[in-house]
Amino acid sequence: MNDALQTTVAGLRFANPVLLASGTAGYGRELAGIVDLESLGGLVTKAVSVEPRHGNAAPRVWDFDGGMINAVGLANPGVEAVRADALPWIAAHLKQPRVLVNVVGRVLEDYAEVVAGLDAAAGVDGFELNVSCPNTKKGGLEFGADADALRALVTRARAATNRALFVKLSPSLPDVVATARAAVESGATGVTLFNTMPGLIVDVEARAPVLGFGSGGVSSPALLPVAALAVHRVTRALPGVPVIGAGGVSTANHALQLIIAGASLVALGAASMADPRTAERVVRDLACWCEQHGVRSLDDVRGTLTWPSS
Repeated sequence: MNDALQTTVAGLRFANPVLLASGTAGYGRELAGIVDLESLGGLVTKAVSVEPRHGNAAPRVWDFDGGMINAVGLANPGVEAVRADALPWIAAHLKQPRVLVNVVGRVLEDYAEVVAGLDAAAGVDGFELNVSCPNTKKGGLEFGADADALRALVTRARAATNRALFVKLSPSLPDVVATARAAVESGATGVTLFNTMPGLIVDVEARAPVLGFGSGGVSSPALLPVAALAVHRVTRALPGVPVIGAGGVSTANHALQLIIAGASLVALGAASMADPRTAERVVRDLACWCEQHGVRSLDDVRGTLTWPSS
């Protein structure tokens, strides 16, 4: 463990700020023997819903010149199966990495039900609420885009747990600061910035979407500047609120950009799917950067972005 990389967020000590983003690590067991999970700060599990979800029609994932687009459909075995099978494995095999359970729902009540169902399970350090899901009671409007629904959702989830509670937001929100503030005022510990960007890839010969679902979520290195600006704006407007920076991260330099912008933790998504050991390299390279620059703690550089004077 490198002391310079240690950080404490929401009362939890992370050995380093590098996480595997939801959907890229399954529930940990899927990567055992491939990735040294003990070298990471933590992981965010694959989504968990009240009932099992089979996901969308294939193709679910598609590479394009600028990155990847996916519409997996939040496939998962449901809260009961995760509690009975996935979390016991996590508790037995993962010692150092902190574990956040990603939670999804079709209606706002689903989120609190999943949180309550897993709150007492060993191996869980906190939750990440994916509010980019469509609210089926509101005609498909994302929970995160509806201030009233978001507040109700977070309030219910907070009542179900005392653990860390992060709210994962979409980059397509018109006012990310206002949305983050609403989440925190309703009981969230912090926010994750960002989820994937909605997009579409067209098969020009078929004149149809390449994905079985149609549209999907775009993961791309181009999202890094979008995430960095959002992290800066949110941490400046809400000082002391922990932020998990995510979007386009594949190197230590990328992680440092988000940390300097104000992120407490950094999550790797698509880069880990392309090469599962990317996160391990980012941790090693962060440690080397700190040594080379005489940085004894990442806290010394976190949020130190200097904005140009007007």
